[in-house]
Amino acid sequence: MIRIANAPCSWGVLEFDLGEQLGYAQVMGEMQQTGYAGTELGDWGFLPTNPDKLKQELEKRSLNLVGAFVPVALANLENHETGIESALKTAKLISDAGFGHAFIVLADDNGTVPERTKNAGRIGNGQGLSQDQWRTFALGADQIANNVKEKFNMRTVFHHHCGGYIETEKEVDTLMDLTDPDALGLCLDMGHYRFGGGDPLNALKKHYNRIWHVHFKDCDPNIARQSRREKWNYFESVGHGVFCELGKGEVDFVSIVDELVNRNYEGWIVVEQDVLPGMGSPKECAQRNRDYLSTLGL
Repeated sequence: MIRIANAPCSWGVLEFDLGEQLGYAQVMGEMQQTGYAGTELGDWGFLPTNPDKLKQELEKRSLNLVGAFVPVALANLENHETGIESALKTAKLISDAGFGHAFIVLADDNGTVPERTKNAGRIGNGQGLSQDQWRTFALGADQIANNVKEKFNMRTVFHHHCGGYIETEKEVDTLMDLTDPDALGLCLDMGHYRFGGGDPLNALKKHYNRIWHVHFKDCDPNIARQSRREKWNYFESVGHGVFCELGKGEVDFVSIVDELVNRNYEGWIVVEQDVLPGMGSPKECAQRNRDYLSTLGL
């Protein structure tokens, strides 16, 4: 059974300090009102960090908790210990609240490496990790996933992301090759994969056995081309609407849904339409995104 969630980033609640964010009561209420059955945790501290309060607020709105984003700058070995601590802290909150089925959604500390942030959507040769950094990155990802699994019996997926070190098709492939398939899965984000230059349908087929969690995000090809032409950084691209409403970009969601259904995917699809704080009309967009998915049988 496929179930549909949304995430706080669709309301401009991001892990980046970019301005005043909406409160969780409004965001969760609008998720429920627009037909979603679940949410992700968002940045630490957005939703309550007391497990009883977290469970109460979710149950009040009939929302499941399906994942929690944990950014860690894994290319630097000195960050691994604090990364493990952050992931375990998050996993403990989720577990204590009764949502041990949720995923730790591990990612690079996106937006913190100037060259990658500046060139998001157009990464070229010489802008990636060295061989030593790759080994360090993969080691850290596996260590976090194994710690979460051992201590809380929860699974971890890695979220590739524009503005971080794992953005392009080749980078996703390399990380999958270097990490333990029994410990670390892949959170395939359709919009980030497309903006990073890849075909998400091909990625779904190639890495299906590693894809334990799915994010539905679209990518506007005209804005993506303009971003490359005018050399916008990641945040400028998001601010101009590179991640548009579902069905209005170039991601082939019809074929992607067919692929998921034909493979008997049983899990969550999380809608994410990344916007900056105060940008657009999130509730209306969430409703149109949910309505679009209904036309695909979801």
